[in-house]
Amino acid sequence: MLNDHTTIRSTAVFDLVGPPNPPVPVQVEMRYDTRDPYAVQAAFRTGRAGWVEWVFSRDLLTEGLLGASGAGDVRIRPSDGDAESIEIELSSPSGHATFRAASREVSEFLTRTHEIVAPGAEDDWLDLEHALGLLLSSDPS
Repeated sequence: MLNDHTTIRSTAVFDLVGPPNPPVPVQVEMRYDTRDPYAVQAAFRTGRAGWVEWVFSRDLLTEGLLGASGAGDVRIRPSDGDAESIEIELSSPSGHATFRAASREVSEFLTRTHEIVAPGAEDDWLDLEHALGLLLSSDPS
């Protein structure tokens, strides 16, 4: 399976929420790469030329569709009073942001990832030599 490398991409618009201000639409690209089968990458458009990338567990995102998940820098939960959206809360030393996303869009993205790498089968896709090379390289691209 290691030779069957696949990348899944999905673009969406999430709302940056922060009362008392009205929600601000933010372009987001979600990516899943079979070379890192446990992770999902989310790139958030921060301006004309800027993107902020976050990497977190695919399981965390999946669990967040059904109930509160995460206890660290990334927390995901269904939105209060809105069964059709989830909230993704991101925290870092440089700031904090909460995004509201359509559950359907996130679920469709995750379904595509599960069709390629079934939950529980992630170990079959690990390329330890590639991962070790990334860890040891000075250019982790």
